[in-house]
Amino acid sequence: MQNSWFTLLETGQGHFHMLARQQICWVLFLYLVGGTATAWAQAGSSAQLAETIVLGMARARVAGRAHLRPYTVTRSYKLFGRDPTKSKAEVIANIAFVPPTSKKYSIQETNGSGMGTILVRRMLVGEAEVEKEHLATDLSADNYDFRLVRQEEVVGQRCYVLELIPRRKEQYLLHGDVWVDAETYLPLRFEGAFAKSPSWWVRDVRLTFVFGDVGGMWLQTSTEAAADVRILGLSTMVSRDMKYDIPELVAASSPAPATILELMLGWPFRFGASPPSTK
Repeated sequence: MQNSWFTLLETGQGHFHMLARQQICWVLFLYLVGGTATAWAQAGSSAQLAETIVLGMARARVAGRAHLRPYTVTRSYKLFGRDPTKSKAEVIANIAFVPPTSKKYSIQETNGSGMGTILVRRMLVGEAEVEKEHLATDLSADNYDFRLVRQEEVVGQRCYVLELIPRRKEQYLLHGDVWVDAETYLPLRFEGAFAKSPSWWVRDVRLTFVFGDVGGMWLQTSTEAAADVRILGLSTMVSRDMKYDIPELVAASSPAPATILELMLGWPFRFGASPPSTK
């Protein structure tokens, strides 16, 4: 009888342990399923938020173009080599913009290497050409897929950080991150590279663009571009908007490095030369 009791007890304990193991397995299963569902829900909400941001950017872009008016900007371009303290060349140019697509330039002053002047002229020509085809380079869903990376504050402003994934591998499209103001949906900053290398001569291009308000117009106000150029080595182009001349308004620009379509369009660093910010 005693042996039977122990046998029954051991059987009961074995059954209990088996139930406990099954219960733990179910708890783990439900935990994993719950975690996966949460991840899916978060991914879904991130995708929905990204769509909302892109729609907001589209509305802001249309509104911004409606506010464009003629202006002239005086801009300084500096070309640097490995020594960031000594410029190889400096060019000062006036760029006149008449909406919707007309841009003309004139060189006001040149110093240093003739190569710098040649590069700046090509950049300005490229900028004028691309302005006519702005729809092909806009930060829009036609040109990019957008992925929400995170949210963060920049100088007290809440921003969305979106990854730009170009839909086409073209020289004038970009791949990197763009900071978007959470209230206005206007771009504040871009960091990244070209979707396609502008030239066999140019490698490891690194770009930073900064945007800001100029007399009620949202413009790209600063650019830094750096790249490793075969034979020449590290080269940097920095442009600074010195002054804006707008009808009934003269706006002095804060000293900061260049604009996107200047270096981006102007990657007439095609045969070799290259360039290295928030609001």
